Amino acid sequence: MAYDLIVIGGGPAGYVAAIRAAQLGKKVACVEADRAGGTCLNWGCIPTKALLKNAELYHTLAHRAKEFGFSFENLQYDWSSVIGRSRKVSDRLAGGIEFLFKKNGVEYVRGHGAIIAPGKVEVTAKDGSKSTAEASNILIATGAKSRALPPLPFNGTSVIGSREAMILEKQPASMIIIGAGAIGVEFAYIYNAFGTKVTLVEMAPTLVPVEDTEIGDALEKSFTKQGIRCLANHKVTATKDLGDRVEITVEGAKENGTISADVCLVAIGVQPVLPGGIAIGLTDRGFIQVGDRYETSIPGVYAIGDVTGPPLLAHTASFEAIQCIEGLFVPGHKVRKVKNFPGCTYCHPQIASVGKTERALKEEGVEYTVGKIPFMAIGKAIAAGEPDGFAKLLYGKKHGELLGAHIIGDNATELIAEMGLALDQELTAEEIHSTIHAHPTMSEVIHEATMAAQGHAIHF
Repeated sequence: MAYDLIVIGGGPAGYVAAIRAAQLGKKVACVEADRAGGTCLNWGCIPTKALLKNAELYHTLAHRAKEFGFSFENLQYDWSSVIGRSRKVSDRLAGGIEFLFKKNGVEYVRGHGAIIAPGKVEVTAKDGSKSTAEASNILIATGAKSRALPPLPFNGTSVIGSREAMILEKQPASMIIIGAGAIGVEFAYIYNAFGTKVTLVEMAPTLVPVEDTEIGDALEKSFTKQGIRCLANHKVTATKDLGDRVEITVEGAKENGTISADVCLVAIGVQPVLPGGIAIGLTDRGFIQVGDRYETSIPGVYAIGDVTGPPLLAHTASFEAIQCIEGLFVPGHKVRKVKNFPGCTYCHPQIASVGKTERALKEEGVEYTVGKIPFMAIGKAIAAGEPDGFAKLLYGKKHGELLGAHIIGDNATELIAEMGLALDQELTAEEIHSTIHAHPTMSEVIHEATMAAQGHAIHF
C-alpha cells in the first residue's frame, strides 16, 4: 500500500506529525512498536507527573497537615495503588491518541518499523510477521531511551532506568540515583516523599546542571531540608551490583567512600532509538543528523524529536513535528527550527527556565541586569503556603530586552509560558512591567522581578 507519509514512532513527535499531515489531506500511516503516545505519554512525562502529584499530596499530609489545620491518625498509603493510578492515567491518554488517529484517518500500525530502501518501510509485528509499505515521504520519530552506565548495566531490579522506576512492585527502603538532571531529581522527590532513603549523586558542581547556578543551589538546599542526601560535584569511581543491593564508590567535595542501597536508578541521560534498515547519517553522539528542513542523508526521509538530539523535550518534538509537516505539505511554509524553548522540572519545588543563564551571558560577554524576587514577597504564595523559591529575570543592559528567565517554586512550570512568549517577541522590561498582572496570583512574581531589574521593586 502506498502513502503520502509513513511516520515511524508514535510519541509527541510522531503522533503530532501524523495527525497534522492527515489534517492536510494526506494519506498517513503511523508505525509504533509500543503504544501511541510513545515514551512521554506511557513511560515518561505523563505517568511521572501522576506519581509526583501523589508524592506531593502525601508529603503535605504527612509533614504539613497541622499548618493547614488538619489532624488525623494513622496516615497510610498503598504503594500498588500509587503505581496503579499512574498507569491508569497513561492508559487513558494513550487511548485518546488512538481515538485521534481514528478521527483523523491515520492508519495506526503496531510493530517495529525499518527503512529497507528509500520510500519503503518494513514493519515487524509482535508475532514476528512482516509487511512492507511504500510512501513518498518517511518521517523518523523513534525517540530515545535511558542510557546505561557501562560498568553497571540495567537488570530491572537492583539497577534500573526511569521506566522501571515507575513500576517497581515493592518500594525500596533505600535508593541511589546517579544523575541529577530532570529525571534524577523528579524521582528523588517521589521516592523520598514516600520514605525511601535517597542519595542523589551528580558529577557537575550543582544539581540540575543545565539550569542557572542559583537554581541548582536552591534546589539542593530544599532537597537537603526534605531529607534527600545530595552529593553534587561527586564522581562515581567504582560500582558493584550485588543482586539484592548496589554499592557505589564516590569521590567529591563531601564524600569519599562507598555508598550502599537496595536499588540504583541510573539517570545519566538518553541514547537515540534508531530505526533498522539502511544506514543513515549520524552526529558524533549517535543521533540522526538533519538539515534545515529536518531532512536526513536519505532522500525523502526526515527525522524529528529526541532521535535527532537535544533539546530532548516532548514540547520541542511536537513543535518540530508541525514545522516539518507543514514544510513538506504547505506551499511556501517557512520552516522554523527550535530556538527558544522552556525547560521544566516537576519536582517540588518546581523548576522552569527559558533563554540564557547568567553563566552563559558572562561567558559571552553580554551586559545584563538582574531582577530577582522571592516568592515570600508574593501574597498568593504566602496564602497558598508556598513561599519558597524565587524568580530571576535577566534583561539586556543596552536595549532592555528579556534574555533569560529562571524560576524555582510553586507553579514555576506554568509561569514560564509568559516568559517564553516575551523572549520570542523580544519584549523589554518596560513592556512586561506595563502589562498588568492580576492580584493575587503567582504570576506577580514576574511583574515584581521585572520591576526589580529596573531598580524599583515595590514589595521587596
